[in-house]
Amino acid sequence: MSDLYARESRSVSKMAHLRFFPQAVVGGSGAYLTGDDGRQLLDFAASWGAVSLGHSHPAVREAVNRALSDQAGASYLSTANESCVLLAEKLLSLVPERARGRVWFGHSGSDANETVARMVVAATGRPRILAFSGAYHGGTVGSMAVSGHPAQQGARAEGLTLVPYPNSYAAGSPEAAKDTALAHLERLFATEVPPEEVAAFFIEPIQSDGGMLVPPDGYFKAVEGLCRKHGILLVSDEVKVGLGRSGRFNAFEHSGIEPDIVVFGKGLGGGLPISAVVGPEAIMNHAVAFSLQTVHGNPVCAAAALAVLRAIEHDHLVENAERTGTVLRKALDRLAARQTLIGNVRGRGLALGVELVTDRVSREPAARQTALTVYRAFQLGLVLYYVGVRSNVLEFTPPLTLTESQAQEGVAILDQALADVAAARVDESLLAAFAGW
Repeated sequence: MSDLYARESRSVSKMAHLRFFPQAVVGGSGAYLTGDDGRQLLDFAASWGAVSLGHSHPAVREAVNRALSDQAGASYLSTANESCVLLAEKLLSLVPERARGRVWFGHSGSDANETVARMVVAATGRPRILAFSGAYHGGTVGSMAVSGHPAQQGARAEGLTLVPYPNSYAAGSPEAAKDTALAHLERLFATEVPPEEVAAFFIEPIQSDGGMLVPPDGYFKAVEGLCRKHGILLVSDEVKVGLGRSGRFNAFEHSGIEPDIVVFGKGLGGGLPISAVVGPEAIMNHAVAFSLQTVHGNPVCAAAALAVLRAIEHDHLVENAERTGTVLRKALDRLAARQTLIGNVRGRGLALGVELVTDRVSREPAARQTALTVYRAFQLGLVLYYVGVRSNVLEFTPPLTLTESQAQEGVAILDQALADVAAARVDESLLAAFAGW
């Protein structure tokens, strides 16, 4: 264990920890982090996708320096500031017409989703919300209340109904997964969940923390049809998989749908804390002083976010996510052909998942091996975390600036890590201090 990591354990609360190995860093540039031991670590996690442009990106640095050199306050609560206005105008241009009303700014995907959950019920007068089993919409009381991830320790909202996310790998085929999931939803509407009481359906265009699940073709189009039929608002949580990561600017675009409300977070600030909700005026302006914190709409964070959006466009990072993601996906597919722990490779763009199983026939989750794999990968110089309701899916959310050579470099390290785990060359006692999910 490094000195910095040990010092943290003596001074910082563990209540916000989600740790997989003793990672301690003192800097970073591009797709690499600098450990306190001087090692260069290839970062395939990007702080859960938050460092969207990579570490120390010059556009973000310049925007932050400029905003701080002549600081327009610290908030948008009681005063308009230019950075927030420019960012709001830009975001409104990037969502479907039906969502082009107003923008609310927060600190994270958690407070953004909590605000939406409160807002849609208050504005529509409908008491129910739908979300997916396995969904992670945040870590605040209100966002956990509309989530479905089993690792969370918060209570669910009284009006929440969780529905299955279609899992093509578990179901045996995309069609089977789609048909089963849709049948479940329609059965709920016909029995215990009157659709006229449902305010909104929170969807994940790719379910990331639930296992990097990709919806079958046509599934969300059918969901959209049901929502339109019953007047249910469609809320797309783009916090981790949006902003170009999937190879489209908005991940919901892959499904050909138009949500009513779009939620952004994580990568929007390029590493700084900012989130945004974009939706119709009638919903977004339902009430004043409805959801606020003192430094919501911070102009420095807003300036960073605007720089992120401009860089994504100027540097063609959506296209890079698609191109480099294809290289990464193909390399992982080749890896799966020789590493028997790999049961399934899935994802879109630079939002990819690799499910590890103890047996490819039974598909029994290899949770222990997954934890050992990410630990060994860290020892070898690769930062990679795992997700999934059974903690057995390696998650790839690297910076959008990742190069093809870096993608190959990371897969080579992962190859070695998997081989070492399969051969029982990794000491299991290393995991004793790391609970992970």
